Amino acid sequence: MECEQLRDIVQNFRVHPQSAQGYNRVLLQLFGYLGHGKSSFINSCKFVLDGEYKIIAEAGIKDGGLTMERKSYRVTDSITLVDNRGFGFMNDFEKIEVCAQLGNFLPLDETVVWREDFGDIVARIEDADMDPNYSDYTVPVFIYSVQKMIHTEEEYEVKRFLKVCQEMTGIVPIVVLTHKTSGNYIAMEQKFKCLGAEVVIGVENYTSDDHRKTRGKHMGILNILKNALEDVQFHVNCYRDLRRERIERKKFLLRMVHDSVTAKKQKEDMEREEASRRPHHRYSVLFGLHERHSGKGQPTSQRLETEPKSTCEIL
Repeated sequence: MECEQLRDIVQNFRVHPQSAQGYNRVLLQLFGYLGHGKSSFINSCKFVLDGEYKIIAEAGIKDGGLTMERKSYRVTDSITLVDNRGFGFMNDFEKIEVCAQLGNFLPLDETVVWREDFGDIVARIEDADMDPNYSDYTVPVFIYSVQKMIHTEEEYEVKRFLKVCQEMTGIVPIVVLTHKTSGNYIAMEQKFKCLGAEVVIGVENYTSDDHRKTRGKHMGILNILKNALEDVQFHVNCYRDLRRERIERKKFLLRMVHDSVTAKKQKEDMEREEASRRPHHRYSVLFGLHERHSGKGQPTSQRLETEPKSTCEIL
């Protein structure tokens, strides 16, 4: 398919009214670690569809990342890109925030704060039910840079994230590998497929320093959007009980909150218990009790003067 034809398909996409089930917008929710190119991907999408390069999403600096809020960017009448706050260490409370975003329990265009208070988290989830969102169809997109070789300790987290995305949206995330020509793309593609990804697409984002149009870059971006829309069309053609699905997502999210808060409390209790023992150890070392009872410690010349000397030493 030629580039222009593919762009027309994306720009003219509409969910058929008879099968829409109340949906009128597709949310492509972008997730990923800090500094892997989510904002640059948004700028590239707008460039490919509009024909003029503009920086609408500010890209991260080095590894720090700049996105601190869940910002939305309308790219067509039916498609909105959402630049979610980048992951840090992907602890339990970041996972909760991500799940809440995937389930449309959090509003767009608000600052994202990783909360660890049980009451605050539950209150935000409950508030979402005052005006539930049934009109947005979420498609998760996971952004990862080929320049950053995935570490072994990250593999479990990524695999779990892909699974949670499917549980919360019904769709396996599209994996977008940025900086395609700056690393071992083939190895990275295979790695993500082994972790559960069904669709992995490599791209080179357009940037302020290099936005000369190329067919390869255009086709890469358009193929990602096309795959996302095909997922939506496939799923909306099947009947879905949206209210029941939202209830199940909420139950899943609340269980995650409960488990995470419980684990955090248990860890804090263990740390307090361990800290309460430390002063006794310090006092025993201070008064030389530890060395006397263990038979170990500093050389005789450095021991405390109160320690009894042997008969040989006295003579």
